[in-house]
Amino acid sequence: MARRVRCGRLPGLHVTPVGAISVPLPILTANEIEHEMIALPGWEIRDGWLRRAYSTPGWSHTLLLAGQIAFLAEAAWHHPDLELGYARVVVKLQTHSVRGLTAMDFALARRIEEQVSWQPDDASPLEGYPKKWMH
Repeated sequence: MARRVRCGRLPGLHVTPVGAISVPLPILTANEIEHEMIALPGWEIRDGWLRRAYSTPGWSHTLLLAGQIAFLAEAAWHHPDLELGYARVVVKLQTHSVRGLTAMDFALARRIEEQVSWQPDDASPLEGYPKKWMH
C-alpha cells in the first residue's frame, strides 16, 4: 500500500508520493467502531471522538507522555488533540478531514496504548519506574 500524504487544501483528499490520488478513508460504522473498541480498554467514544485520559505521576511525566504521543503522531502523520494538566493527559482522536472516526484513529490509538503501557517484564534486566506508572 502506498504511503498517504495530505493534499493541500482539499479536505479528506490524499495523494501518494508519486502523485496518484487515493480516496479518503471511510468513516467507520457503529458496528466497526464497537469491534475496534474491544482492543482498546480504557478508551471511550465521546462527542464523536475516540478519547482516553491518562493519569501520570506528575508534571514531568505528563510532558514525557505528551512528547511520546506527539512523536508517534508525527511519524504516523495523524495528529490527535491533546489536553494537558499537572498529572493528566487527555488524547482525543478524530480524522479531521472527514470529521469522523476512521481506521487511522484506531490504528494510532493502538500504537499509543502499546507505547504508553509498556513496562519491563519480570525477565528483563530493566527495573522499571518504582512508583505507579501511567494509568
